[in-house]
Amino acid sequence: MQTDPASSSSDGASPEVLALAKVVARLRAELADLEGLGASAAVLERATGVLMARDGLTADAAYETLVQGAARRDRTLMEECWITLGEVRSRPARHPLPDSGGPDPDGDARAPAPAPAPGRDPASPHLLLADLAASLAGARSAGDTAEMLQKALRVPLGVDAVMIYMLGGSGKLELIGHAGIDGALAAQWRDVPPLTGVAAMEVITSGEPLWLADPERDAARFQLIGPPERWPARAWLPVPGGQPATGAIGFFRTAPASFDAADRALLRRAVRLCGGPLRMFGRRDADPAEGEVAAVQTILDTLPGGVVLLSPLRAPTGEVEDYLIEAAAPEATDVAGRRGKELVGRRVLESYPTVAGTPLWQGYGDALATGVTYDGEPFSYREVVAGVPETSVYSVRATRLGGRLVVSWIRHDTGARELRRLTTMQRMGNLGWADWNLATDTINWSEQLYAVFDRPPEQGPIRVGELPQHLVPEDRPVLAAAVRRLLGEGTPIDQSFRINTAGGVRHLRIVAEADTDAYGTPVEVHGFVQDHSAQRDAELALLESERSVLIQEGVLQAERAIAARLQHALLPIPERSMELVGLRVDIAYVPSDTGVNVGGDWYSAIELPDKGALFVVGDVAGHGLDAVGTMAQLRFTAKGMIITGSSLPDAMGRLNSLLLHTAADPTSVATATMVMARYRPADRRLTWARAGHLPPLLVRGGEARFLPLPEGNLLGASFDSVYVEQTLRLEPGDHLLLYTDGLIEVPGEYMDRGLDRLAEAAARVMGGDSPEPLSRLLSALHPAGRDDVCVVDIHVPED
Repeated sequence: MQTDPASSSSDGASPEVLALAKVVARLRAELADLEGLGASAAVLERATGVLMARDGLTADAAYETLVQGAARRDRTLMEECWITLGEVRSRPARHPLPDSGGPDPDGDARAPAPAPAPGRDPASPHLLLADLAASLAGARSAGDTAEMLQKALRVPLGVDAVMIYMLGGSGKLELIGHAGIDGALAAQWRDVPPLTGVAAMEVITSGEPLWLADPERDAARFQLIGPPERWPARAWLPVPGGQPATGAIGFFRTAPASFDAADRALLRRAVRLCGGPLRMFGRRDADPAEGEVAAVQTILDTLPGGVVLLSPLRAPTGEVEDYLIEAAAPEATDVAGRRGKELVGRRVLESYPTVAGTPLWQGYGDALATGVTYDGEPFSYREVVAGVPETSVYSVRATRLGGRLVVSWIRHDTGARELRRLTTMQRMGNLGWADWNLATDTINWSEQLYAVFDRPPEQGPIRVGELPQHLVPEDRPVLAAAVRRLLGEGTPIDQSFRINTAGGVRHLRIVAEADTDAYGTPVEVHGFVQDHSAQRDAELALLESERSVLIQEGVLQAERAIAARLQHALLPIPERSMELVGLRVDIAYVPSDTGVNVGGDWYSAIELPDKGALFVVGDVAGHGLDAVGTMAQLRFTAKGMIITGSSLPDAMGRLNSLLLHTAADPTSVATATMVMARYRPADRRLTWARAGHLPPLLVRGGEARFLPLPEGNLLGASFDSVYVEQTLRLEPGDHLLLYTDGLIEVPGEYMDRGLDRLAEAAARVMGGDSPEPLSRLLSALHPAGRDDVCVVDIHVPED
């Protein structure tokens, strides 16, 4: 009678020994149970497969045949299975495959199958399926199943690759097994979202097989796995055993011929044999706890470093005797080299046996019991790597998550850490190092240096003497001379140069120095090469930008000078008051203090042939030469029309039409505001009209008020604009101000506030025959100077 080592150990045994003894005893018991179950399951599966292949039965019917045969002959089920397996080679197949007419065992009605090809043994499919059934009994994963299918079907059907998909809980397809598919392609198609146009998904949805043999047409209907020309013929079959189907198996072959009726029947029965094993390997019904674990696993899949989710395993006494690994990050490893999800389902003391009895083990228990995060001190852990004992230093953190623990650890490996830092520095600095041993003629390049030179690593490094050959011709002489000095005299070099790559010219910098022997002869060269193309491109772009700015500045200065001279010629500003038909007229003009300081503000004050006077103040939108040109056009046209006898409304209408008709296109019409007044000295009567302009301001008797606004839209806005004139009788002592919006506008302020400020200042500083009225008004208002200001003061003297 054997005793449990844990119970028979001496009192002096350490906790580590006790824990390991328990693990060993439990694993031995589980292994014996598994061996017994595995052996029985293997025999049953093999016998079931033989009946399925020999008699064309379904899996359930084959099993029932074994059970009924055992009962009828008074045998055990295992005895019946062994006897059936013993008969497989001695009895010919009762039904050739495929069926000669009649319904297919899976329920599909088909026409009579064609006769076997010459040389094909009609019984060979039965033997093939019997061997396949026997092999599948030893499968331990869906990957084993795929490999066994490929091996069994490669010669008779030319099957080159096999893929097995199962339907996941979220509706996506999960690749659970494959054979003949390279790792990159398998990784690309490992998880397939629930999309249309996927052959495996359509097979699972419809429950019917798909036979694909026209790559061009199939590619238009489905998203084909791998290049179409690699596998011209493909077959996808649903995995039997459930309604609806939850799995599909794909068969790929390089021969362009489609699967014939015999091939299809053979594939159907081969897939039927896989139903049992795949139900064991496929997705099991998940309980809520498994859903939580799956969610945690999804998060861990994105995390760097070693992280695992542990679930406590308790003894009957309630004490935690081990932890089960339920989820693991990709970089999590154990002493046997298992990584990531390979750890899932294993116990901590199996994966890390020397942890038992350590402060870390106690920290796990405290974190689980109290909920306080455990941050362990760095500790040494001895492990065997590639057969060699190695000691590493780790830091571990354990945090409670519900009834589980999230454990993460960091390996403090100085060499690996420094290598990561060096690699990161090279990548961020876009530089790489190189060593040239001149004595042994060996060269070592860092990985990043190949990226700097845009050179495939398989071509190897470039020798020092060959380096100038890779430069643009203009840079070769200088660098070649520097390399000769480095190799001949050991003189360090720090040189910039350019090379041609597939992506264009790159600007590089090499810094290198030589180690010399006792005689001063260089024996080894060390250096680095940095790619500063981005910096060089930025410098060139900056120089180009500066050149453009200088050119633009020159253009602006020339435009400003021309516009200023043109405006001065077109709009002379008098230095003192003018006497005009008995009126005193003062004019002030203040240009904008930003940009081209000439704009579209203008005025006119002239005597008319009938001994009257014309006063105009206008504002053309914009600044620069275009605004000056429009201003001149309006100024001289308005004067001409009034002198020839046009009324004010008629003149306004024609000016509006002038702007609308002279525009190059409808979107570039210039606009302007204007106020125009005509004065008759005989009765001191002033007639005025406006086009979208601000109201004139009348100062009389120490009070200031704005004149009522007659109808009149701004010039250039619409062909339908109407203009109306009004009449005002001026009195001795009156001041009438015509002005542009620059006098009152302040950014961010309502126009009404500026008008009120103007009225208050005018009433305070203007009145009677005071000298320099406009200078005093501008000083009181302090115009912002952001726009042009033009003001005309029409004053009726007291005397």
